[in-house]
Amino acid sequence: MRALPIAAAATTLVLLAAGAPAAAQPVKPGAGQPCSPDAALLGFSDQLDKTVFEGTAVSGLSAVAFNRPGERAFALVDNIGTTPARMYELALAPGHAAVKDLITLSRPDGTPFTGADFDGEGLIVDASARYAWASSESEPAIRRFRLRDGRQVGELPVPDRFRVAPAGQATRNQTFEALAQSPNGRDIYAGMEGPLAGDGAGRLRIVHYRDQALAGQYAYEADAGLGLVELVALGGTQLLALERGFTPGAGNTVRVYRVSLTGIPDVSGVESLAGVTDPRTFAGKELLFDLGACPSSGATAKQPQPNPLLDNVEGMALGRELPGGRRELHLISDDNGSATQITRTYTLSVRLRDEARLLSRAILSATAYQPGPVSGTQLPATPVNGVTAPFPGQPIPGFSAAIPLPDGRLLAMPDNGFGAKGNSADFLLRAYDITPRYHQHEVKINGFVSFRDPDHKVPFALTRPDRLLTGADFDIESLARDADGNLWLGEEFGPYLVKTDPAGKVLQAPIPLPDGAKSPQSPDLQPGETPTVRGSRGFEALAVSTDGRTLYPILEGPKTDDPDQRRRIVYEFDVRANKYTGKTWSLRVDSADLVVGDAAVLDGRRLVFIERDNAMGPASRVKRLVVTDLDQADANGYLPRRNAVDLMRIADPREISGPARPGEYGVGSLFSFPLQSVETVLPLGGDKVLVANDNNFPGNDGRIPGRPDDTELIVIEVPGLRD
Repeated sequence: MRALPIAAAATTLVLLAAGAPAAAQPVKPGAGQPCSPDAALLGFSDQLDKTVFEGTAVSGLSAVAFNRPGERAFALVDNIGTTPARMYELALAPGHAAVKDLITLSRPDGTPFTGADFDGEGLIVDASARYAWASSESEPAIRRFRLRDGRQVGELPVPDRFRVAPAGQATRNQTFEALAQSPNGRDIYAGMEGPLAGDGAGRLRIVHYRDQALAGQYAYEADAGLGLVELVALGGTQLLALERGFTPGAGNTVRVYRVSLTGIPDVSGVESLAGVTDPRTFAGKELLFDLGACPSSGATAKQPQPNPLLDNVEGMALGRELPGGRRELHLISDDNGSATQITRTYTLSVRLRDEARLLSRAILSATAYQPGPVSGTQLPATPVNGVTAPFPGQPIPGFSAAIPLPDGRLLAMPDNGFGAKGNSADFLLRAYDITPRYHQHEVKINGFVSFRDPDHKVPFALTRPDRLLTGADFDIESLARDADGNLWLGEEFGPYLVKTDPAGKVLQAPIPLPDGAKSPQSPDLQPGETPTVRGSRGFEALAVSTDGRTLYPILEGPKTDDPDQRRRIVYEFDVRANKYTGKTWSLRVDSADLVVGDAAVLDGRRLVFIERDNAMGPASRVKRLVVTDLDQADANGYLPRRNAVDLMRIADPREISGPARPGEYGVGSLFSFPLQSVETVLPLGGDKVLVANDNNFPGNDGRIPGRPDDTELIVIEVPGLRD
């Protein structure tokens, strides 16, 4: 918070006496106005702004809490001058706010607290509405008060290093801004707004209490320039976090995140968070909504704001259950007693999805060589992750695509072998019939489909005289089956669509992009022609409609001449007409360096796709599944997106991924998929989905340093995947 000078407080009282106008903006009953896929604004109210209740300014409201969801609401005042430390009981509803009662806070001996010695920032009210916990940033302290008379009746211990300097390592006005209690009442979480000395910018700590005793600390990383100002405990290891920042002349940023503490370590003994590099040390977080993305809904601002709806939001509490599995979420802003800020309440409808859970995992050894000629003869004969080329047969360098077969089997396809035309001429292009044996954590190879062109449908020269296709001919990355049972391969050298029969025989000439775009490796590239598709950025993803009549190939990366380098183009191909329809859509990834690894149709025209970075092991940051809908494109053809699961943070409560092998990264109660090329996604029905990796044999070692990555197939339960 920002303290307000006494003179400014006096000015506020003059404005109150003059009767400043109040505003209330409910929205239509129902879903509200969308802010994100999982949040909608139901209404806001300025009715509390610059008002007086029982002789006190209703100002500086830094926290809001309910005793029970949707029952009695309370708001805590921070350090407004030397006015009495206090709470208000409120009546809150979408588009409505009013004060019902005043509670003045005092010490155990009845001596009142004031803004000079109590900076109220976090608030918890017990279910009976008899007691409340309130955090103060001044010391900091977490005190328990009796609500009928506001007298202090208890206090939680605070570790010495959390005291404001020089007594400890905390900075004034950057301590316990956030306070939350679990639904069962046993756990309390106190979140630091700013870092301890030496922890590094944005690297914060959440202190955990169990049954009012210290139980540990968790690391939390706030967005650049933002602080952690509120927490809501959802139960188990799940929280909501409110981050807020202010830029003079620009305004506020207000974001709410879904946060998971699953599997992260206690950092009580970590002297400094500044040097921590493993992202699994920090709480996981996924954006629920950015308040600035909500419709302004008629709101006005008293100072510059990116959206006039925004102000200095510091309080957050869950309200009633709503239809469709949603909840009310209430926010409140702290006006700091300032004429340029507003006391505003907000009500949103939010969907709180549970965390993804690992159901099963099967592993195919990186060195499970298959029958065929010696391969890798064009690779350097030097060890890579302990493996030296050439290889005694055909390796399976991971899977870039998979489609279902009967009896729980899969047809799983590797790519072109060793990553380039020039080193993959002895790698045979195949799709393997496999059976994941999840209980044994292994994969059985039943046989394979060999891709070949005996009828000379391919118009350019092939590597082998027997016309078996190799990694020097095509870089196959994605796989689909049409309504007639034929196979379609999404390819990157062209990029092409390649059609084969179920046994792998090429049925027609490869089909290039309809706009004539080519990669540097394209056989069709003419001398002097500039490629507009980057190498290895062709059809990594290929989805097929549920009726098998429409294909949706997706470019892995941007075109070189695209002014929007975050755009990934989705094409539509009519199988029966055997041509592109001319219809395209645009996906926008989070940053230009991210790629689309695979895609599949969930149902109707909704797709799930992989968005990933190119890192592995602890350096991995983005490996996720995203859901979109082809029927919901905006006026510019851009598709909506909802992050469905962070593949680096999957709960594994039964520790299916264990026991850990020596040096193995990312297993245990928090399971991660830190493999460089996550390239296979396959919906399995309901909320279950299969994900697998291309291991770029033998170059990747994201799981165990110095050991080539195996091929892993995992099945995840993703609550609300199809919602």
